[in-house]
Amino acid sequence: MHHKLCTIDPHAELGKQVVVEPYTTIYGDVVIGDNTWIGPHVTIMDGARIGENCKLFPGAVIAAIPQDVKYKGEESIAIIGNNTTIRECATVNRGTVAKGKTVVGNNCILMAYSHVAHDCVIEDHCIVVNSVQLAGEVVIHEWAIVGGGSLIHQFVHIGAHAFIGGGVMVRKDVPPYVKAARDPVSFAGVNTVGLRRRNFSYEKIAEIQDIYRFLYLSQMNTTRALETIENEFPQSEERDTIVSFVRNSSRGIIPGYSKKSNTSAE
Repeated sequence: MHHKLCTIDPHAELGKQVVVEPYTTIYGDVVIGDNTWIGPHVTIMDGARIGENCKLFPGAVIAAIPQDVKYKGEESIAIIGNNTTIRECATVNRGTVAKGKTVVGNNCILMAYSHVAHDCVIEDHCIVVNSVQLAGEVVIHEWAIVGGGSLIHQFVHIGAHAFIGGGVMVRKDVPPYVKAARDPVSFAGVNTVGLRRRNFSYEKIAEIQDIYRFLYLSQMNTTRALETIENEFPQSEERDTIVSFVRNSSRGIIPGYSKKSNTSAE
């Protein structure tokens, strides 16, 4: 299953039915799970931990050392979960002393030319579209989608089920279940299409919309708005997820839409 023109260090651990195409290089401190396909011209460097049933397309580079001046050669890893696809020329750097690992979860897609920097965490079922650039220590929660060409500032958190429009620069945290778009990036409503695809009921989506309508339009500061939401909105998993995310945001969340700050209208 390994082409004669590939280079595999004898210390690398490859599972059953792993296919390695020509001109691919696999270093020694590497583990690859069963039934994974490694396309031609892929480079898998020390510290890579790749799951089962993955697909890595030509030009992908996994576990290169971080592009970070604080990295001093410490051991670290890059983890790719099961059933994840990494398309052409995408890069996933390994961690630094900050966290020691970069993680891409199960059932994810990293499209062509996307970059995942050191110590990022991408949870399960996420899609990172073509040419997205993630700076260090970004966290993307499950089922989020980041549109093509977007730039994500270091330390930003993107909430579960969020949708980031294409070509935007994200400097603030994006709460769960929302759409973020425009320039500068701002709240663009609830991600109703994505939530319906994931079998959220109309009632549940309406509940989420009511919470965000209050959060962004009540004219209260964030602390008071969250307290009111906890006291006046029925308890639910979604309510508590939103409140917890916003309350624990160290960078602050994206603002609501303002015509003054959005000169490039929809």
